[in-house]
Amino acid sequence: MTVERQKQHDDTDQVRAVADAILYEGYLLYPYRASSRKNHSRWQFGVLGPPGAAASGLGEPPALAAQTVLRILGAEPAIEVTLRFLQLQRRTVQRRTGTGFETVPELVVAGQSWVGWDEAVECSYAFSIAAATENAHGAAEVAVPAGEDTELLTEPDGTVAGRLLRTRRAVHATVTVEIGPIDGDLVRVSATVTNTGDAPVDADDAIGRSLIGAHLILAATEARFVSLLEPPADAAALAGTCTHERCFPVLAGDPDPDVPGEAPVVLVSPIILYDHPRVAEQSGGDLFDATEIDEILTLRVLTLTDEEKAQARATDTRAAEIVDRCEAMTPDELQALHGVLRDPGHGAGPTGAGPIPEVPDGVDWWTEEADTRVRPELDTVFVQGVPVGQGSLVRLHPSRRADAQDLFFRDRLARVATVHADVDGGTHVGVVLTDDPAADLHEWFGRYLYFAPDEIEPVPDVPVQPSRNEES
Repeated sequence: MTVERQKQHDDTDQVRAVADAILYEGYLLYPYRASSRKNHSRWQFGVLGPPGAAASGLGEPPALAAQTVLRILGAEPAIEVTLRFLQLQRRTVQRRTGTGFETVPELVVAGQSWVGWDEAVECSYAFSIAAATENAHGAAEVAVPAGEDTELLTEPDGTVAGRLLRTRRAVHATVTVEIGPIDGDLVRVSATVTNTGDAPVDADDAIGRSLIGAHLILAATEARFVSLLEPPADAAALAGTCTHERCFPVLAGDPDPDVPGEAPVVLVSPIILYDHPRVAEQSGGDLFDATEIDEILTLRVLTLTDEEKAQARATDTRAAEIVDRCEAMTPDELQALHGVLRDPGHGAGPTGAGPIPEVPDGVDWWTEEADTRVRPELDTVFVQGVPVGQGSLVRLHPSRRADAQDLFFRDRLARVATVHADVDGGTHVGVVLTDDPAADLHEWFGRYLYFAPDEIEPVPDVPVQPSRNEES
């Protein structure tokens, strides 16, 4: 396998890992038991209900829509569109009687407990569309049929004690993609997913015929998508016209330092994400609750009683996997969940300096060894795809409202003096105003104004005036 093919394979795996986390977000919540009150109201993210469900108060709106920007690189650019979602699968527990089977809330067979529960089946549909022609239009009809499956539950001697009856309602949807307008080598891409099923009769019918955890993966060939969060300068205007409804398009896969702000894959997520999201290497497996921390959830699982763990295992096979994984974790694996200091920067700085460095494994962030690796006067951070470090000119756009005085600095020009990282992974850029008569004095004593990266705008075309420190 070549290096390029290996990178594509790694990116595909990484995108799929994040997409799977989105697909199952909220599928099952701690304490992972069917009897838990919070598990009575699941399916919170990416739910596209059948038409009329929202208006009647029975379910969610039927559609999501997203726009993003594509940069055309070759003669035959194309986009592969993949829709992924969960179809509800209702599991009913039935006990065998003399005349057949009857539904019961719980059944114990061969020492294993079973309870009624709403499971889910993964669904995926993909198609391609050429992206070179303005007003090109692609559409696909998605039809997932209703179904019913039976699983017999037997005692060790082979006697049938009951069965699990799994039923699914049909799900119907359309996916549409439109290309245009085209502006040079840039084109806007619009994608919509709409539930087209029949109007629901009640809330159970509505969720049973909904697309759950619905999201899109858009993968380009001979083209790259542009970040909507930090677009390159030539794409900022078109990116600013893009809108999205009930979703958040972000770049996916590993960032390319040679092409900041662009990537071949976009993930249209129902959850707010940043560009290039990834599942932490320290995460040992699914916990289905990204609003929590893996370490906290793992420790909570370990505090469950044996009876509570048995109830979780009876609820869902995925819950059983969580309990088993948590119980089998070693002290080193638990310690790894405690966290790691990550590099909030990437790429080389404006003067050849590097980003804020990572602290090596086994070195605590508060130690002298870790501290000497950080050089605020040399470290950099990317802002709108531009590396910013000491000497960079930026325009200030205060938005945090931490200090009323910051309002006086709006749209003022400033020179970057330092770039700092805190232990929570935040970045702080220290600047001095270029038109402040005391700027050199402030810089000499290190009395900087501090702003977050999203509060500054790189100004590459303004000549940099060296500070007194640099002249000396």
